[in-house]
Amino acid sequence: MTWIIYYLLIRAIVEPEPEPDMIALLPNCGFLSETSRMLHIAQALQARGEPVCLATHGGPYLRVLDDAGMPYTLLSPVMDAARSARYLKDLIQIGRPGVRLQPPDEVRQGVQAEVDFFRATGAEMAVIGFTLTAYLSSRVVGIPLAASHGGSWLPPLMERGLAPVPTTMPIPGTEWLPDWLKRKLANGSGSRMKDPVKFLNIVAAELGVAPVPTLAALMLGDLTLVTDLPEILGVSAQDLQAWRPPRPGAYRDGTRLVCVGPLFARLDMPVPATVQPFLDGSRPTAFVVLSSSTPQALRTVTARVRATGLRVIVGATIHDFGPSSDPDIVVAGILPSHRIMPKVDLAVTMGGQGSVQTAMSSGTPLVGIPLHPEQELNVDLAARQGMAIAVAPRHAGTERMTAAVSRLLVEPGFRQQARRVQALYANSDGADRAALEILRHVQPHRRRASAAAVDLRAA
Repeated sequence: MTWIIYYLLIRAIVEPEPEPDMIALLPNCGFLSETSRMLHIAQALQARGEPVCLATHGGPYLRVLDDAGMPYTLLSPVMDAARSARYLKDLIQIGRPGVRLQPPDEVRQGVQAEVDFFRATGAEMAVIGFTLTAYLSSRVVGIPLAASHGGSWLPPLMERGLAPVPTTMPIPGTEWLPDWLKRKLANGSGSRMKDPVKFLNIVAAELGVAPVPTLAALMLGDLTLVTDLPEILGVSAQDLQAWRPPRPGAYRDGTRLVCVGPLFARLDMPVPATVQPFLDGSRPTAFVVLSSSTPQALRTVTARVRATGLRVIVGATIHDFGPSSDPDIVVAGILPSHRIMPKVDLAVTMGGQGSVQTAMSSGTPLVGIPLHPEQELNVDLAARQGMAIAVAPRHAGTERMTAAVSRLLVEPGFRQQARRVQALYANSDGADRAALEILRHVQPHRRRASAAAVDLRAA
């Protein structure tokens, strides 16, 4: 028996079992958009025969993965609904002095859990949906990182001055500035802001890995999946792919961009029976879904929309809207927006890229209530196409909201332009293209690993 043991030991050394080529996806399940993006990319990779593994630190949208039957590993520290709410509140204020998305101990614990997960699964690439600690954990284990959470808020657009004048200035007390200076700040500040990433870089220094240089770099990966169409962005696919950091110190080395097209939630779930009658086309109807808001704001905006005489479908997502005695208001939780928006007259959303793109894909005019620069740009891209109006959050409970909704309803140009944009989106599959670009990125690594295995056996 001894010789058999020696034989097995020698074979294990000379011919080790190959690790699986595994793509790891890490959604931040505090956000519906990031959860659904990672879900759809994972499904697209699986459709191409690729093994995937998912891990998350939790959040109120874990049920999206559960409902889809997508297995995942829950990593520590686990973010419950209350912690996710605080995270969102801080994110809205990012860029203000002293705002930190996560304390150092939480970052350390998260990085260690992710490192253990990557090593246990043999992950060869990390794809993240705003799981920011993975900027460090991926470097610790030496695997590339792909990101899509920057949406359209990316350097090539900023360098062309395409970010709009904000409806709300991120820094209090700067509303009085002239528009030309507001626009300049909106386009130039991200690549110079280092304070918002200190929460990661304290731990990066301890680990001896590359820091995240700026807020703008926090939107990018080694592979950055640009989730919109060049015709919407105003930047060609060739220019996006050719982009390189224009100055040292603002971005991580090796950052690359590739355009994959729109990537928004297409949740495989039915429209609730209570909502179905509101989609019969018999009367004008609005769809209000404000997932990044508060229950009070949701109720206030709904009242303003209802004041126009429209019926209202409220996608409350995780919010407690409370009882409503109005027969022309129906309230539901997480809804398949891609099945509802094509059948309503207009939508009201915060301005996340997912909800804006759902409206674009549906040919549905939109009122956006952007909370931060990325949402400002999303809504502005739709407004430039003639299908949307932006309303500042401070005006969302005023007559300005009612007036914006009325304009979308009575001016046919908004609907016409929305239909035109819908045609642009018609043949785009962002999830499949993202999967393809991820596989292209890891292919050279796979060839090197295969060649190394052959050399080892030959030796």
